[in-house]
Amino acid sequence: VPALGGHGVEFLLLGDLLHRLAQVGLGQLEVALLRGRDGLVAELLDLAESYALLNRQGKTQRDLLKGRTLINLFFEDSTRTRTSFELAGKRLGADIVNMSVSTSSVNKGETLLDTASTLNAMRTDLLVVRHGQSGAPALLAQKVDAAVINAGDGAHEHPTQGLLDTFTMQEHLGSLRGRKVVIL
Repeated sequence: VPALGGHGVEFLLLGDLLHRLAQVGLGQLEVALLRGRDGLVAELLDLAESYALLNRQGKTQRDLLKGRTLINLFFEDSTRTRTSFELAGKRLGADIVNMSVSTSSVNKGETLLDTASTLNAMRTDLLVVRHGQSGAPALLAQKVDAAVINAGDGAHEHPTQGLLDTFTMQEHLGSLRGRKVVIL
């Protein structure tokens, strides 16, 4: 699958994900649970297609998340994923906070759950988490009131990347029904 770079597809897909969260309410939601829920995955991919059309027309601004706070909490280095979530949130009207773990109290020994407790007390709506430990986003989803989006947890999974890859394959190949996909 070719890299899409400036086509904005990752923004579109993440925007769809944030839009879906806004529609269903921003309670407990672990995006990794999308695995196995074909209806919801298909719905997100359909939304991505509609956003791709709007993006091609230059219509990128929305107010779907106006008044909502999205915190990007990345415990690992990331350029594309963090920037895509930031851009998607801004284009949907959210207030964005990029928390730099390297300058946070994590360096003084604050645990993941301590950090989650602090952020929960701030009443954030969306928490985008990338962490090296498998299951870290799922654990946070159990401990905070915000919607938690798994932006990658070690070697375990990266559901937003999986959605992007699926969208890209569908865009280039058409239906994926009956196709076998190998990831090397």
